[in-house]
Amino acid sequence: MTIKAVTFDLWDTVLDDESDEPKRIASGLQTKPESRHRMLLEALKRHHDVSRAEINLAYGVANAAFYKVWQEASITWTCYERLEVLLKGLGKPLPEAELEALADAMSRLEVDTPPDILPGVKDAIQHLKSRYKLCVISDTIVTTGAGLREVLAHHELAQYFDGFAFSDEVGRSKPHADMFASAQEQMGVKFSEMVHIGDRDNKDIKGAQALGMKAILYTEKRDDDRFTTSADAVCTSHADLAGIIDALSDKD
Repeated sequence: MTIKAVTFDLWDTVLDDESDEPKRIASGLQTKPESRHRMLLEALKRHHDVSRAEINLAYGVANAAFYKVWQEASITWTCYERLEVLLKGLGKPLPEAELEALADAMSRLEVDTPPDILPGVKDAIQHLKSRYKLCVISDTIVTTGAGLREVLAHHELAQYFDGFAFSDEVGRSKPHADMFASAQEQMGVKFSEMVHIGDRDNKDIKGAQALGMKAILYTEKRDDDRFTTSADAVCTSHADLAGIIDALSDKD
């Protein structure tokens, strides 16, 4: 079956994860974790007696719970939901309007100081758009799907995509089939006509292949899975991506 659609993971495939942190430091801003802890402490101090040590411990527990649910149940809690869990554990609630505003402010840190895109990815996406339908399939860890659309628009990439499957909007995260099915439905193609590109074997590669898609492991930024992957191909540079997709299509 000829490949008709290409889907992209975002973090460490299109966006350079944590590349915003040096920019934050250069601008005199705190790191994102430090900013979130400070924002929560300031919000709680308006209503409760609370220490920074309590905030740090509660954040650590809430983050551990988040990652367990993400890895084992394929669900990514929103920033609001993570704060709900954290505050319940502390036994120190916030008024609803303040909680919503705090979650929104935390989720916009990567929008206001966006991460960089990886080398060659813009040229690759522009070239592929002339031949394939394109869609993003991405888990949302703190920044929402709406926020990530803003980040892509900042880099003048959003307009190239025919659809977006973000875990906070789909309700499940990779490798759950619902994430890939959302992209498939938005583009109106068959799974066998799709190829997915991502940097994690357990989420990107296994999730796509389970549905009959082809899958390419991208390793330029993160190569932890390079020698154990079941991917149909490995891509070390976005400059090679079009040729790799052509070769996979020719195999059919």
